Amino acid sequence: MFRFALTRIAMALPTLLIVAVSVFVLIRLIPGDPAQLMLGDLATPASLADLRARLGLDQSLPVQFGIWIGNVLTGDFGRSISSQEAVLPLILQRFWVSAQIVLVAVLLASLVAVPAGVIAAWKQDSALDLGLVASATLLLSIPTFWLGLLLLLFFGLKLEWLPVVGYVSIAENPWAGILYLVMPIMTLFLHEIGVILRMARASTLEVLRLDYITHARAKGLGEAAVLWRHAFKNAFGPTWTLIGLVLGNLLGGIAVVETVFTIPGLGRLLVDAIFARDYPVIQGCMLFVAFTYVLVNLVIDLCYPVFDPRVTAQ
Repeated sequence: MFRFALTRIAMALPTLLIVAVSVFVLIRLIPGDPAQLMLGDLATPASLADLRARLGLDQSLPVQFGIWIGNVLTGDFGRSISSQEAVLPLILQRFWVSAQIVLVAVLLASLVAVPAGVIAAWKQDSALDLGLVASATLLLSIPTFWLGLLLLLFFGLKLEWLPVVGYVSIAENPWAGILYLVMPIMTLFLHEIGVILRMARASTLEVLRLDYITHARAKGLGEAAVLWRHAFKNAFGPTWTLIGLVLGNLLGGIAVVETVFTIPGLGRLLVDAIFARDYPVIQGCMLFVAFTYVLVNLVIDLCYPVFDPRVTAQ
């Protein structure tokens, strides 16, 4: 187990380095001068040259990358051009808002979709199976922003059960904070049910066709025991991988949902920074999202031996 963990961590480090280089290069390809943007149109050539020197923009690209990655390793992501706030605390503050929505939505979707997918595979080609697959396909076909707007229209405007615009932190007012998060969580929950259910069903169908399942049935085991004690554990591996991918994608990609519901999360911060051409925030958000994605998938890999003991032998 320890060797397996070290191998997975060692594989993640080059990925993080490649991500850092990619983020650095992409930001440098954006047209415009960061120093000119920070000082405005009335800046003098002398002040521009002084700021470029302080930011290291007058150095070669390898030197700039070395300075930047050295600062990142010490927790210094720079300061926002528009608000002059430190980038890392700003990202962490917004990330907590996004994480509340994503973690709860993925957890609820997994608790519903995984058993539903297993049962659909068990009842293959039955009315229950066809209904679950049709429902999953329908939920997958609806874009998240459209689903969010439908929820706003029905629960917010028509029934007036939930607040439509704004955000309140759970730390400030727990009940109001929960009400503001219900519809964003519901939007992602409904969409991800379709993704996870289809994978759980496909994985279970593949396992149910294996010889050891036939042998278990031949020994006289009941269908419930065959399904949950023998098939489920082996079928859950691919679904667990998909849940990790979904979680990583949503943690960095819920800008659309946050925009629909005016939630000040990490995705909304990145979108606002792009419109404001706030290069330090854009660079910090991209690096943080990529790091989070790699970290989530590393945790998913490290959990694999819990579901399949054969993994430790690899």
